[in-house]
Amino acid sequence: MANGHGADGDRESDGSGNGYRDRGSDGNGNGDSTAGREAVRVDRVMDGLRAFGANYTEFTRRFATWLGLHSTDAAALVEILYAEDQGTPLSPARLSERVSLSSGATAILLKRLEQAGHIVRTRESTDRRVVTLRSSPGIRPRAIAFFGPYSERMTEAMAAYSPQEIQHFEKFLGTLRTTMDALLAHEYEGGGPTPPHPLTGVPSANRTVSTTR
Repeated sequence: MANGHGADGDRESDGSGNGYRDRGSDGNGNGDSTAGREAVRVDRVMDGLRAFGANYTEFTRRFATWLGLHSTDAAALVEILYAEDQGTPLSPARLSERVSLSSGATAILLKRLEQAGHIVRTRESTDRRVVTLRSSPGIRPRAIAFFGPYSERMTEAMAAYSPQEIQHFEKFLGTLRTTMDALLAHEYEGGGPTPPHPLTGVPSANRTVSTTR
């Protein structure tokens, strides 16, 4: 997928339709501008986050293949296992939010996981209508076996950083997550921003229709 970079990785569209500008330039030919260096740094962080996300998706895909599951079923199972580990087991409604499926599609998915012996449904709340999703006793050892090397290597990697640095990372990632949640709930609520009109370039929702002739 194109990422907006040129061959040297340091050029981006200037948004004016007039081509590209050097990221390290402040518009006056100053290649050492602070703004330019920060733009490059931010871009590298975003590239790193995208790469990590893609790698984690690949882990889930391989987990699905390892268990003989559809990738969506495996992703749901990972969410159920993770929530359990955090002490906040999911309800079907919460799972549907996590995996971006309708309640009906989630119900079908859960039926498949239950029939495969990977999950169980319990009623632990005082409100007996509330269903709690739990992993089955047989699936947890298999999940630990698969994700064990991942957890060990990630723990080793983060051990190189001080508690203060980890705290900064945690705050940074929390801010990004909140920002993404807000984007999905507002700007992308209907699937995406309103596409621009092919002739005017202005989003259709923002166009003013004239009634005069």
